[in-house]
Amino acid sequence: MQNTESSSVPFVSETAFGVWFLRTHTWEHHVLRVAINDLKGLIDGPLPVRPTIVDVGCGQGISFRLLAKAFAPRRIVGIDFHEPSIALATQAAHACESDPDTAATRIEVLHGDCANLPLGDASADIVFCHQTFHHLVEQERALAEFRRVLKPGGVLLFAESTDAYIKSWVIRLLFRHPMHVQKSADGYLDMIRHGGFSFANHNVSLPYLWWSRAKDFGLLERIGIYTPKPGKRRETLVNVAAVKTD
Repeated sequence: MQNTESSSVPFVSETAFGVWFLRTHTWEHHVLRVAINDLKGLIDGPLPVRPTIVDVGCGQGISFRLLAKAFAPRRIVGIDFHEPSIALATQAAHACESDPDTAATRIEVLHGDCANLPLGDASADIVFCHQTFHHLVEQERALAEFRRVLKPGGVLLFAESTDAYIKSWVIRLLFRHPMHVQKSADGYLDMIRHGGFSFANHNVSLPYLWWSRAKDFGLLERIGIYTPKPGKRRETLVNVAAVKTD
């Protein structure tokens, strides 16, 4: 399925409900903030001082303030293809520049395709890819672009929903995705490893958060009836901090 904005850019754009949801408290605090904190803890060793972060699929720029506070970057480059979201992301960038807590970070917002990033080779210390990949059709091409723009030893912070979640009835009802490219947690990890990145088990997290469990949203666990264990459940989320290999 092609995006309606441009038949030449193979990704599936969000529904009106999805665009609205990305502005909610739930998205910012229970999805995005939790993922950034988790990813930060998966990184081995110190990051460069004042790194450059590329936020691929930045959407409305809600991540900018959280990334600025978590990593104190010199620069954030937000890239998205959805033009209405880019307008909102630009507003979010200006708000960060006006906030004393984040004003030291320069933020640039660009219109672009994840499979053809408008950036030079080895121009980023970190690529942040949060809940973007399940919208992309040319996933391997996008991953190659992430690797291209990273400096040697640069870090890919990748947080994604798996096919178990994306193909659930509630997500099919409310959102829109290219179903034929959805992957399991192991499928995403294999793709990243074969795409020129390295990571160990301690660089991977498999969150099983309530909002990702569309069958019961964690209700059975909360009332003590059933607690699914790792290895005996279909993983709904995968986070990894992967390093660009030579």
